Amino acid sequence: MSVDPSPPVREYIGLIWIEDKPGIRLRILATSSDEARSRVTEEHGEGHVMSIWNEEDASSPR
Repeated sequence: MSVDPSPPVREYIGLIWIEDKPGIRLRILATSSDEARSRVTEEHGEGHVMSIWNEEDASSPR
């Protein structure tokens, strides 16, 4: 029996604010919040304020 060691791909949502423009809503598929943040940075560049989360993680008790 073979077990796939790769983490599951999940949907992350969020917002990014570029300069003084209104926030842009994001939806991205990634295996972790770090990967999601990295991919958004690749697309939009560095230095922007962003907030990215996974709904399942956000709604789980802490």
